[in-house]
Formats: sequence, structure tokens, C-alpha cells
Amino acid sequence: MTISGQSTLSKDDIQKMVKDAEAHAEEDRQRREEAEVRNNADSAVYQAEKMLRDQAETATADDKASVETPLAALKTALSGNDLGAIKDATNSLTAGLQAFGQKLYEAAARDTTAAGSSASGQDGGAASDEEIVDAEIVDDAK
Repeated sequence: MTISGQSTLSKDDIQKMVKDAEAHAEEDRQRREEAEVRNNADSAVYQAEKMLRDQAETATADDKASVETPLAALKTALSGNDLGAIKDATNSLTAGLQAFGQKLYEAAARDTTAAGSSASGQDGGAASDEEIVDAEIVDDAK
């Protein structure tokens, strides 16, 4: 890239701005990290609340408590400025969400297996009596 034309800033002003940016680079990095940590925490709070809302009728009280307790801790941590506490609370909530999701998945798999075995027991005889033929229809009249 080529920059041409006259600049209204002198070389001294430009050097001063570059040094100022370098001096504040660490502060900018810390602010960016804080924003990322808070965004991740807010996202985890949203996911937890949505999962609890969506699964309110199917989840047990113990399963809900395994998510609600770390959720409350994360909300409390978000009200403060301690990034370490926010990270820890986010990790705790994420672990709780994963365990909660796994239990829901296992319950759904059990329900599907139970429904599949009862359905196959009813229709099993009819399917074995018929012969299934794979065929392709070709219209030669065209």
C-alpha cells in the first residue's frame, strides 16, 4: 500500500501518537480480555436460562439445581470486577450445563429406544412377510 499526498500532521506528532499507542498497548489488551470474559459469561448466562426455560417440564429439581446454583454465582460475579471470579464461575456453569445436557440426551435416547422397541414389536411380523424389491421405472415411450 502506498500513501501519498500531504499530511497535516508533522513527523513529530506522528511519532508521539505511535509512542502513545505503544504505551497503552497493555491497557488495551487488558480491556479486550475483560470484554471477552464478560461476553463469554453473558453468553453462558443466556444459554443456561434458555435451557432451563426449554426443559422446565422434563428436568428434575436436582438437575435444575445443578445449573441454577452456578448460574446465580456467575450473575453475582458479573456484578463485580474480578475477572478471575467471572472466569471460574463461567467454567463452573459450563460444566453444569454440559452435565445437564448429557442427562437430557440420555433420557431422550432411553425414550427413543423404548418407543422403537415397542413399535418394532407390533409391526415386526408384517415387514418380514413381504419381499422388498428395489426397482427403477424407465419410460421407453418418449
